[in-house]
Amino acid sequence: MKTERDLSLPAMLVTVVLWASAFVGIRAVGDTFSPGSLTLGRLVVGAIALTFFARPRTTALPTGRPLLLVVLYGVVWFGAYNLALNAAERDLDAGTTALIVNVGPIFAAVIAGVLYKEGFPKPLMIGMGIAFGGVALIALSADSDSSAVETASTTGVVLCIAAAAFYAFGALAQKPALRHMQPIMSVWLGCLVGVVVCLPFAPALIDELSGASLHDILWLAYLGVFPTAIGFSTWSYALKRISTGKAASTTYLVPAVATLISWAVLDEVPAALAFVGGALCLVGVAITRLKSTPKDTPVDEQAPAS
Repeated sequence: MKTERDLSLPAMLVTVVLWASAFVGIRAVGDTFSPGSLTLGRLVVGAIALTFFARPRTTALPTGRPLLLVVLYGVVWFGAYNLALNAAERDLDAGTTALIVNVGPIFAAVIAGVLYKEGFPKPLMIGMGIAFGGVALIALSADSDSSAVETASTTGVVLCIAAAAFYAFGALAQKPALRHMQPIMSVWLGCLVGVVVCLPFAPALIDELSGASLHDILWLAYLGVFPTAIGFSTWSYALKRISTGKAASTTYLVPAVATLISWAVLDEVPAALAFVGGALCLVGVAITRLKSTPKDTPVDEQAPAS
């Protein structure tokens, strides 16, 4: 029997780059689209882009508990997370928002270690500690370098922490749902649930689209196709094959990548210490990918390729 190659690592790297670019895109159109309309527009574009690949007419839709899990992560992750994130980036720069939101992987890895019995393998915990240290350095960098972009908003920080919590619970709900459906189907359904939740923002979206520039509309389309449709699909592919903790810890790379993209695209210059923090994030994620003893990986995490 031919065994399908495990492409979880390159899939996660694609997710990292696309999700990092999302922080920049949200920041770029924050003056044009309100948090709710931006969330709705992004999810509509993502759902449309995925319809062909999800093949809902030929694929059985989930029912029962799997469907409830879809509704849960659709509301919490695709809906509430994006609303909180979009609102936060009205007050914080892209890089800082990304680093605060990446408290989420810690929530996800710790809860998954208990709830899904994924355990706490040493490489995962050591790597997360190092990566979190890198995130902390990026957070301190703005205070230590007067040339760094100013980011001072208690409201923005609180919204980021809320987004991190939504992210963690969304990932934890999606993990068991993936046992019953293909990754692309799981993302497509999540987008649809998010669209339903955000329908009250439809009038605002229509109004804001009428006054938006082509540049802003293209950013909205980008956010829907790339970070949402493609980024969440590659994330789901990896999550189906590796533990929630390992997948979540890999997203520690997002703040470093988001900071660099923000610097290039929005001219939000990071502090010098941020580069040290970014390097620590890379080292930490590399450590989380190290092999553990067999007992650290439950049988149900070793899902067969499908």
